[in-house]
Amino acid sequence: MNKELLEKLSIITEEEKMILNGNKSIDPSIYTEKEEFIIDSKKLLLKGKLVQIRPHTRFIYFPKHKHNYIEVIYMCNGTTTHILDGERIVLEQGDLLFLSQNVTQEIYPAKKEDIAVNFIILPEFFDTAFKMINNEENLFKDFLLNCLSNSFKSNYLHFHIKDILPIENLIENMIWTILNDVPYKRSINQTTMGLLLMHLLNHMDKMVSVNDKKSQDFIVKVLKYIDENYKTATLSELSNILNCNISWLSKEIKKKTNKTFKEILMTKRFNQASYLLKNTMLPIESIIQIVGYDNSSYFFRKFKELNNLTPNEYRVKTYV
Repeated sequence: MNKELLEKLSIITEEEKMILNGNKSIDPSIYTEKEEFIIDSKKLLLKGKLVQIRPHTRFIYFPKHKHNYIEVIYMCNGTTTHILDGERIVLEQGDLLFLSQNVTQEIYPAKKEDIAVNFIILPEFFDTAFKMINNEENLFKDFLLNCLSNSFKSNYLHFHIKDILPIENLIENMIWTILNDVPYKRSINQTTMGLLLMHLLNHMDKMVSVNDKKSQDFIVKVLKYIDENYKTATLSELSNILNCNISWLSKEIKKKTNKTFKEILMTKRFNQASYLLKNTMLPIESIIQIVGYDNSSYFFRKFKELNNLTPNEYRVKTYV
């Protein structure tokens, strides 16, 4: 990490000074006014702000708590140990951790050299980022967004991204922009977050754990199959690939995603059709065949139902 940034984040805070002077526990009034320990964004964000950073509090055990915001933790130096929904997670230098609003967290004491930065983020901060990656036709995008919005059971996402230079640079850019209070920092950081998520989508192999690892592996296999074979994909072929009963597979997909195989496949096909309408001048009949349909009437009817526009109207409105 940039030496100047690391030095700023390493400074002993007023809270840490009180801990080093004898405070034996966290002062809850810093974080919430409620009896239940839910850290309140209003205590950590200035009015009107969507994002802020603060160094992780060291030298003391941080008891079980939740957040009413999305927290993103970047491990700048050393390590920190977290218990997330009962599971022990050790963050190492270069790790990135996304926490939903539902996760229960506790943190073991950290040493002086263990430097982490916490991003306090209101959900609407991600609006720009989500619009940016909505143009990316990749079902892993949907998996990431669903994790953040709690549509799946995963309450956190943990990435090892050390030495992936563009990702490290983007995170440090966000930290630097906030610390130095530069003009237009909201727009800069919202766009930077979009770029960060795009890069993470290219490095899903660096996602090392979520709190329902078995479900994650299953969902990723299903989404990867559909993403790579959407033109000809069938539930029967997927059941053969996964070596499982087709009836069980159908029920398991619905159980873990709240969508049927047919619904996920249709979403992928129509997303791809929208992308081709927007970015190419291919004839609409060709696009219908490319995405796997042979019934033009069904395609036109369903496209209008999903977009409130005919394919021709959509192309005119969105063509780049």
